[in-house]
Amino acid sequence: KIFLVVAGIVFSAQVFSQNQTVLTKVLQKVMELKMPLTAEDEMPGRRGAGVVWHPVQKKYYAAMAGNVGYPLAVFDAKGNRLSADSSVCRRDVRGIWYNPVSKEIQGNEYSDYGWFSYVLDTKGMVKDYKVMLEGMNQPDAQSVGAYNYAEKKVLFVFDGKLHSYDIEDGTPSSTTDINWGTSGDLVESGADDYNYTSLIYTGIKDAEVGFLNVVSKQIELYDYASCNLSRVLTLPDYAPVQESFNFAYCNGIYWLFDMDARIWFGYK
Repeated sequence: KIFLVVAGIVFSAQVFSQNQTVLTKVLQKVMELKMPLTAEDEMPGRRGAGVVWHPVQKKYYAAMAGNVGYPLAVFDAKGNRLSADSSVCRRDVRGIWYNPVSKEIQGNEYSDYGWFSYVLDTKGMVKDYKVMLEGMNQPDAQSVGAYNYAEKKVLFVFDGKLHSYDIEDGTPSSTTDINWGTSGDLVESGADDYNYTSLIYTGIKDAEVGFLNVVSKQIELYDYASCNLSRVLTLPDYAPVQESFNFAYCNGIYWLFDMDARIWFGYK
């Protein structure tokens, strides 16, 4: 029992045959965000687009993917919902992130619908939106963006590659092959083993980008520059994993959306 507790808290270094050191950690559930069932749309969505922490408002914002009328919920720091059942996305959200320079919650939409930013009222509720960019500023219609605030790039995963787009004008800046998985104690992985729409940006040095391995049921963090694996975060057996959407990161917490329970589960 003592060993299990320690394993859940402390990173342990494991050296694999590629002479590559990969840090491992067992994640534990720390939080829940319950999405509402009702919204203006008769069918309030199935897939979670993402979760964002606003450090100024001290609130979480969680959006459903798929329709302008699907729910957008606002929660306090403890996970209590503050927004009304009728609060909706207003945009056809795919990716959603916080921009620390503009202090705005921003996102990308389906296909060529463009990028947007939310306008908040004095209580931190979403009251409107602004169009940032129009057009197809992403590699695929369903691509879920994550924001690399260090380099001011919006990141996407598509066709086994990491794609970067400039936040200012939406132009593609780089495409990097992802060196999926590793050898040794971990099974060799391929792009088909991973959530194909969503990735995360953590800001952790040498482990800036993350992908959800739905076969091995783990979150893998990669070095942004090389796209080499550097950390493996093992999920509990009960954690919900999906091949698309339903995966996010913010405020030091990794989020997975349970489509049946309509709950974002947070792991740390």
